[in-house]
Amino acid sequence: MKKLKIYCVTDKILKNLENTNLILAGVGKDNFPSNYLTCNTKDNIFVKEKHYSELTFHYWFWKNMLDKSEDIWIGFCQKRRFWIKKEIEKKEINETNFNNSLLDTAPDEWKNYDSILFEPINVNNVKKMKIIKRGFKNFIRQPSILFDRNKRSLKLHFDMHHGYGNLDKAIDVMNEIDREGFRKYVNNAYSYNPHIVFIAKPKIVDKWFEDLFTWLFQCEKIFGFHNLRGYDTQRLYAYLAERYLPFWFKKYTKNLEWPWVFYDEKKP
Repeated sequence: MKKLKIYCVTDKILKNLENTNLILAGVGKDNFPSNYLTCNTKDNIFVKEKHYSELTFHYWFWKNMLDKSEDIWIGFCQKRRFWIKKEIEKKEINETNFNNSLLDTAPDEWKNYDSILFEPINVNNVKKMKIIKRGFKNFIRQPSILFDRNKRSLKLHFDMHHGYGNLDKAIDVMNEIDREGFRKYVNNAYSYNPHIVFIAKPKIVDKWFEDLFTWLFQCEKIFGFHNLRGYDTQRLYAYLAERYLPFWFKKYTKNLEWPWVFYDEKKP
């Protein structure tokens, strides 16, 4: 059984996680204690944190900590989204059993896989009035999205929430190997493995980050930072990565989907 290391990236100090096997990593302005990894030293993109979110730590880890020769599983999660043991019922997780519900070892069933992704979510269950209000340009071009849920794609969802046309512009500067496949994916899929969360072997982690950040740095030439404001677009680079991740891992690795839970320390 390979060793499993999961890094939990947070912008807040989370005392409820300090007695778990998670390796805590801080991003943002908080002064984190010494038991948290931080990402503002050595080779880093810390000045871009409000636009890259948890990717700020991902980049730092890739450049400064990743050992491609290790025979282990490396994973990431977020402050409110966690990997859980397969036998655990999500609805039964509470403050008392939360720590024991967290995934802390690599199950034997992973041995024939290269990567593990969160179980997918659907984005096509959106109200018609919201489509008309936030996706009006998409509706004009494709009226069927109002009546056919299978036409409410990842691209529609991105256009509605993170700026109309931004995903298309970003895909235009993607590497040629992935460009048209990814464009087809976001135009046809209506579910995806969310939250820039994954578990993989070190060499795959390295290749993922290489492809991801090469693309995002090209995207910076289009979008920059100055005009990225508000919830919808401030973290544009993180939102782009979130859509690219499931496409990339499904294309280049043998992957398995795994249970996860949304759990807020303040709202157990």
